[in-house]
Amino acid sequence: MTEVKVGEILEPADEKTARRVRNGFWATLRRALASIPFAEDVVAGYYCAFDPATPARVKAVLLGALAYFVMPFDAIPDFLVGIGFTDDVTVLLGALALVGSNIRPEHRDAARKALDDGIHS
Repeated sequence: MTEVKVGEILEPADEKTARRVRNGFWATLRRALASIPFAEDVVAGYYCAFDPATPARVKAVLLGALAYFVMPFDAIPDFLVGIGFTDDVTVLLGALALVGSNIRPEHRDAARKALDDGIHS
C-alpha cells in the first residue's frame, strides 16, 4: 500500500479528517482495546481508508467513523470507564457493516501484523 498524498485523492475537508485519524488512531486504539473485541477489523478498516485503491465513498465512510473514534469528546466521552467507547463501537460496527466488503486480504494482513507486533505509535 502506498501513502495517500495530500491533494492527490482526498478533498480538503477529507484531508483534515485524514490527518486527525492518522494523528490519533493508534493511541486511541491502545486505550480502547479492551472495549473493542473486533480490533482487527477496525485496524483493517484504517488500512483500507488510507489505501489509494479504495473507492472515495468507502474512504469517506471509514474516515468519518475513524475520526469519531479518535475524538475524545463525542456523544459519550471516551474517558468514562466501562461505557466511554460504546458509542464509538456502534459507529465503527455500522461503518464496517456498510463498507466491509471493500476491506481486502492485504488490509487484514497488515492489521494482524500491526496487532501482533504491538500497536505502533
